[in-house]
Amino acid sequence: MDDKFSSAWTKMLDKLETWFDNIVLNLPNFIIAFVVFLIVLFISKNINKITLRFLDKSKLQRSMKNLISKLISAIIILLGLFFILGILNLSKTLNTILAGAGVLGLAVGLALQGALANFYSGIVLSYVDFVKFGDWVESNGFEGEIIDIDLRSVTLKQVDNNLVYIPNKMVVDSPIKNYSTTSQSRVILGCGVHYDSDLNLVKDLVMNTIYKTFDAVTNKQDVLFLYKEFADSSINFETRFWIDSTSALEVAKAKSEAIIAIKAVFDANDINIPFPIRTLDFPEGFLGANTQNNPTNTNP
Repeated sequence: MDDKFSSAWTKMLDKLETWFDNIVLNLPNFIIAFVVFLIVLFISKNINKITLRFLDKSKLQRSMKNLISKLISAIIILLGLFFILGILNLSKTLNTILAGAGVLGLAVGLALQGALANFYSGIVLSYVDFVKFGDWVESNGFEGEIIDIDLRSVTLKQVDNNLVYIPNKMVVDSPIKNYSTTSQSRVILGCGVHYDSDLNLVKDLVMNTIYKTFDAVTNKQDVLFLYKEFADSSINFETRFWIDSTSALEVAKAKSEAIIAIKAVFDANDINIPFPIRTLDFPEGFLGANTQNNPTNTNP
């Protein structure tokens, strides 16, 4: 038993001595590999900055510029790692890594189908012209300003300053409404006036008020005024006009200003905006007949 233990101990020492000799012999390669690794990191970082500076002159979106620069940087690092493995005489290990990477890549691809779909959709969104940073859009029931497009989601900043993150695949597969494709937005405002109102006067007052209130309305005829219906308590109308903004917040502000101005001019001209009322029309003599049929005894 002691002989076996002694033999095993001797073999272990021989193995450790062999490893130590290999480390000493390959120490220059380790140093060279470490230096090469630092050089690769330095080159990758500077190539990233140079690429971004070069792409700033193009019309690509910021997300696509970042993607391209990161991909180039990653490729440089990957090539550097292959070169380092060659310096360390690990070419067989490199072949094993590549073979394993193929199998692993297939497994990861099947497991991450949704993530890969968002990745591909992010690339698509980075190329299209109708979706870009600063646009006010509506998609998947959410509305807001696009503040970021990455490889996972589109970030919208809503009117209430909340952020909404919509997966890229949902944006690509769903209809999207872009309010910023033109330089102007249309404001639509509805209201109602009393049945006794002079409808021509109401129309003229509203159109003049909108024309005088908003600089973007350069002509009175640019204001669209339409009576819509005979409602229960009022005659309803709708007015439409343009403002020089594509922001939903500015549209809301313009609608508020229009309401204040129209209410003021209606008050000045004795035009009523009625609240819902119900008129009861009794036949002549109805109340008297009802009193006779149901006499009330006032005597105690």
